[in-house]
Amino acid sequence: MYMNNYQQEGDYNTSLEVADGIRLKPVNDSSFAETLRKNLFDGWKNTLLTLLTAIFSLFLVYQVVTFVLANSWDVVYDNLRMLMIGQYPVDEVWRLWLSLDLASLLIGLTYGLWKGAGKSVAFTFGTVYLVFALIPWTTLNTSLNLATAIALIAVGYAAGDKVAKLKLPTLVLWALFIPFSLGLLTGFGGLLDPVLSREWGGWLLTVIIAMISIIGCFPLGVLLALGRRSSLPVVKYFCIGYIELVRGIPLIMVLFIGQLLIPLFLGGETGIDNVSRAIIAYTFFAAAYLAENIRGGLQSIPSGQYEAAQALGLNKFKLTFFIILPQALKAVIPAMVGQFITILKDTSLVAIIGLADFLGTARRISNNPEYLGRYMELYLFVAAFYFVFCYLMAHVSRYLERSLAKGNG
Repeated sequence: MYMNNYQQEGDYNTSLEVADGIRLKPVNDSSFAETLRKNLFDGWKNTLLTLLTAIFSLFLVYQVVTFVLANSWDVVYDNLRMLMIGQYPVDEVWRLWLSLDLASLLIGLTYGLWKGAGKSVAFTFGTVYLVFALIPWTTLNTSLNLATAIALIAVGYAAGDKVAKLKLPTLVLWALFIPFSLGLLTGFGGLLDPVLSREWGGWLLTVIIAMISIIGCFPLGVLLALGRRSSLPVVKYFCIGYIELVRGIPLIMVLFIGQLLIPLFLGGETGIDNVSRAIIAYTFFAAAYLAENIRGGLQSIPSGQYEAAQALGLNKFKLTFFIILPQALKAVIPAMVGQFITILKDTSLVAIIGLADFLGTARRISNNPEYLGRYMELYLFVAAFYFVFCYLMAHVSRYLERSLAKGNG
């Protein structure tokens, strides 16, 4: 009898566990209309709010579509070359196309080799290329070059998808891409006809400043964050002083310091052009904010991680760069990408120091007597470009968060 009671009790518990498991499964038998009713038309208050929101949204969409269709947009396509590359010499534009082709090939390879967020990057760039290739005011030569860039994305994807051994060469090419592109744009120190940085402008100048500043501020921000937590008083207080000083002054002041005071401190002629000074100012300014973001990630790591690493006999270098820092960077991905997006948008401030960036070029075009009162078309075009690339950065950030979270178990 004891065994029978035990068996019955076991069966009873097992059936309970199965029943509980079934109850935990989400069941969604509601139709689409029922879902809308529950979420948007549940009561007269929600119904009224939904109707008002729908009316306002339709009115806003109608106004935007009417504005887009009612305007000729000649102010944009007449000055499209100026908006994109500034005063870069027409005879040397092939250098820009070569850099764009290399970037397109690398984007395709990245998508083929690692999939993931590479898909969004590849499709975004491919869509932008396709739109500019098909719009009526694009020249035949430009359309052919854009078609070549689209084809290179496809070729890169096909090669990366088939040949896994291309991972290391792709990483090496990405590391060499910016130095190669800058050398190509400037003339490789005399191997090609030199093109001075004062001839750069538009979206080209914006991208160059943003990319170099983002790449430069990251290692500097990591070092400042680690230095602020150092046990050496000299290193610690130097990093604290630098971070608090830079965060306590506006970016415009830092740009003016870079343009005016660097030559004064270095004795007049420095050999550093205005674009390089702006990049240096952006890099050192952004590094202070990035350091605080990373420091927050370092402080979020529990003390047990340090104790476990020390128990395994890891020295401080391995503990920091192989255990603590990867976890800290993963925790602050949203904050870091937000800082990178801010850098891209804040490049518009270089117009104050005389550089013709993307927004600054649009402002100069709107001051042309031929296009007086046509500033709205220019600003919408500029805003659309900023939105596409800022949203792309945010999308890649969200993908990195999701993919890295899978390893948490």
